[in-house]
Amino acid sequence: MPDADETLASVGESAVLGRIFPRLPDAASALLGPGDDAAVVAAPDGRFVVTTDTLVHGPDFRLAWSSAFQLGWKSAAVNLSDVAAMGARPTALVVALVAPAATPVRWLEEFADGLREACAALAPGCGVVGGDLSVSEQLTVAVTAFGELEGRAPVLRSGARPGDVVAVCGELGLAARGLELLFARGVDAAGVPDAAAAAALRPEFADALDAQLAPRPPIAAGVAAALAGATAMMDVSDGLALDARRMAEASGVVLDLDAAAVGSTLALTGGEDHAMLATFPAGAALPSGFRAIGRVLAGAAELRVDGRVFARRGGWDPYADWDGATG
Repeated sequence: MPDADETLASVGESAVLGRIFPRLPDAASALLGPGDDAAVVAAPDGRFVVTTDTLVHGPDFRLAWSSAFQLGWKSAAVNLSDVAAMGARPTALVVALVAPAATPVRWLEEFADGLREACAALAPGCGVVGGDLSVSEQLTVAVTAFGELEGRAPVLRSGARPGDVVAVCGELGLAARGLELLFARGVDAAGVPDAAAAAALRPEFADALDAQLAPRPPIAAGVAAALAGATAMMDVSDGLALDARRMAEASGVVLDLDAAAVGSTLALTGGEDHAMLATFPAGAALPSGFRAIGRVLAGAAELRVDGRVFARRGGWDPYADWDGATG
């Protein structure tokens, strides 16, 4: 029976890795997994998609709100979503964790469980093939994800063309609602994130909290969109308005969204939805789960809503929005 008082410092790196490796998901594409200086991963068509994302305590998550399991889940999910947005199938993750020496080993085991369960639920066959552990007072998670194109061309954000339909798969605004609730009511009297206050929100707002703390991006929708002929696609991680504007600029077109189809101001300006935003040729059958929310027009690159230029910034910018408070 593991000692509940064990910490990373008291156990040491080798013993911690020995406890973590059995909990991590295997990758079907791994020719050589964890344990050597590097992993070896198959790339059957000679190419792979690769992306990386960093989650830092403070700007990206709060331990008072996120359990170790939820953080492990989210660390996997946000990277799997970026791979899927290229029209690729996620195959492997490399995970680096920088944590205080006093971190309980049990916390790290639960973090690994979150990684495993997210891969199993969202991208079966994807697993962890390696990573790194280090020590710092600031808890930081960095995940690199790999994906397989299976002979297809990647779907870029620069491919939208006039006449295309703009469509989305996944929830919009729910994750932002969860974050609003946590900052408004998941804090103590001094405004500091509080675990008990956050837990008290769960019976009424579980869906919104889960969308923020343990998102379920529609990973399979990425391949489905590619097979259906998507001309452009991207992960909606920083907010629909901000990411749609990026697609418009990359493609050199106008994206004109239908406010009623989008659903709400929060759906338009909130962040961390991890939905799939894609464009399809006019008349194409949209893949299951996608719904039309606008159209692509010719013109100088910009975002419009109901025909009017949408200039509001909205979304998440880590440099503009971070105030330095860790809580």
